[in-house]
Amino acid sequence: MKLTIRNPFNAPVYFEETVTSTMDVSRQLAAREEPHGTVITADFQEAGRGRIRDRSWEMDRNVSLPFTILLRYPRIEDIPRALTLRAGLAVCFAIEDFSPQLKGSVKIKWPNDIMIGSKKAVGILCEADGGNVHVGIGLNVAQKEFPVSLREKAISISLAVGRDIAPDERFCLLEKTLARLYRELETAKESGWKNRLEQRLYRRGEQIVFIEGAAGQEPSAVGSGKVIEGRLEGIGPGGELLIVPQGEAEALPFVTGELLSVYRLHTV
Repeated sequence: MKLTIRNPFNAPVYFEETVTSTMDVSRQLAAREEPHGTVITADFQEAGRGRIRDRSWEMDRNVSLPFTILLRYPRIEDIPRALTLRAGLAVCFAIEDFSPQLKGSVKIKWPNDIMIGSKKAVGILCEADGGNVHVGIGLNVAQKEFPVSLREKAISISLAVGRDIAPDERFCLLEKTLARLYRELETAKESGWKNRLEQRLYRRGEQIVFIEGAAGQEPSAVGSGKVIEGRLEGIGPGGELLIVPQGEAEALPFVTGELLSVYRLHTV
């Protein structure tokens, strides 16, 4: 069914109660020639996934906001640089539009997570398919608690602001997110995105631990990737992470890898 919410991309917004994943449905929508900016959202997805293979995105019904927006780019060079990070930037602004009391506490953790304080509230996954890019976004909105394994890592907007959020309010947040996505990807274009990102970059200027290499290496696999300790400097022109390694004077760019905390590294 179609939702009657504002979409500045001038494309339909579809809703299903249950899907395998909104990313899967977005591919189906692309195959039936739905336009640039078409959105699919759902109450529940059975097989949501994250950036890292075999790492799922778990959710409860009626409390999360999973959606995918279909973006069509005729040429590879038309795809906005650092698309995942810039989608994250739009989500940061949208969360603050939805809950102004969170202004200043919503950050982008490179390359695809949104943090409220020190806990993850949003995951983003971009997948290309020919001339299409499917931007999948999962927001923790109304959860009042998380499984024990996630309580120190995850947070919802509801928990962050200390109030209940009704199921229908998720669609207000979706409207605000689409408005910010449109502004960032269609209106702002290439203007000033790097500066906007760096202002919201999680742990920028701090000493960090980074595992270079394929995404998804857990602390138990530290030996399988090069460990970099240093200062998180910022973002490069293509969205790469810039780190000044300990003992070095200049920042080095990294395009794959994962940020860890010193605690996680030294307690392996």
